Amino acid sequence: MKLVTGILAALFLAALTMASQASDEADRFVRMGWSNTDFTRTTVPLSEVMSGGPPRDGIPPIDRPQFQPASANKDLTAKDPVISIKINGDARAYPLRILIWHEIVNDTVGGKPVAVTYCPLCNAAIVFDRMVDGELKDFGTTGLLRNSDLIMYDRQSESWWQQFTGQAIAGSDVGSNLKFLPARLESWADFTNRFPNGKVLVPNNPNFRSYGRNPYVGYDSAAAPFLYRGKMPDGISPMARVVVYRVNGKVNAIALSMLSKSEELMHGDVILRWKPGQASALDTGEISEGRDVGSITVQKKTAWGTYDDIPYDVTFAFVVEAFEPGTKIKK
Repeated sequence: MKLVTGILAALFLAALTMASQASDEADRFVRMGWSNTDFTRTTVPLSEVMSGGPPRDGIPPIDRPQFQPASANKDLTAKDPVISIKINGDARAYPLRILIWHEIVNDTVGGKPVAVTYCPLCNAAIVFDRMVDGELKDFGTTGLLRNSDLIMYDRQSESWWQQFTGQAIAGSDVGSNLKFLPARLESWADFTNRFPNGKVLVPNNPNFRSYGRNPYVGYDSAAAPFLYRGKMPDGISPMARVVVYRVNGKVNAIALSMLSKSEELMHGDVILRWKPGQASALDTGEISEGRDVGSITVQKKTAWGTYDDIPYDVTFAFVVEAFEPGTKIKK
């Protein structure tokens, strides 16, 4: 009986300690200005969240994006990487030479509100639907990271959202997930070949940042990621590029090096294709001069025998290990 009582007492003390630690972490973020975020609702330990350096919106999102016809753009070279989307006939390109300085664009494409996001430390280029449970969201940057990945917040509830997973990790929206939208990370040449009448994002103020410059020179050839303290992947460099996509809730991951050798792979009813011609945004000082990492398309076979784009990401191996532990990277 004494042994059982002792075990129960130890468990109770451990629970109290954990609750106290969680409260201390929440208080830390409240003091940083997050008093409107409901930290009684979290899905991850707040101790995993760290500052990336800038304050809230210190990396400013773009809320009123400006575009010009693709045919009029003189700033981009053929190899410049862009995030591209097409919705209801509206095709737009978002150059990483701009996104690397802003990380989020709140936009409406083809009548659909979208968030175009890019986390340089994870090389994660992801587009989300901004409608969440019937509510329109506008997103900003918290200045915080988890597993080296951007944590976004929405201005309506000030909930925190993990960019790589699209999950609400703290705040009143916990339990909600952002919907991934099909998009491509491709070269400017590929976008203009597909959509010669498309539009391209341009800076609201061309002198606001050093657009075209890479503030993370040499990052994607580093030995290890920045501001990451989690487990490293086995049997592959943590900074190796990996294509990640989800089918029926299952995460699939394939090393880019495997794709670049074969150029085309069938995986069930999903076809992945690689072609050269896209510069790495995280290599040299000038983004357009980065080494050629190529472009990926990921498409799934439809009931009519055609292939449609599905959401995917080209990220680093450590990101897969951090957010999708147990996922085997094919290489």
